[in-house]
Amino acid sequence: MSLHHRIRAIAGVIVLASLALAHWVDARFLWLTAFVGANLLQSAFTRCCLMEDILRSTGLDGPSNSRRRENP
Repeated sequence: MSLHHRIRAIAGVIVLASLALAHWVDARFLWLTAFVGANLLQSAFTRCCLMEDILRSTGLDGPSNSRRRENP
């Protein structure tokens, strides 16, 4: 799974989880949905993504491009 697919999957899980928490626990969890949406919107314009930085710093960004070129 590519890095961009991982970011989309994580964003989707966070949005769905926050909607469920807002429904069953407290409506203030909708702020988490708004935060994810705002980050997705700003990353579309600035090409700077907080989740991408987090995944890269933890080593969870998947295989590097250099390894893909060596093993087609």
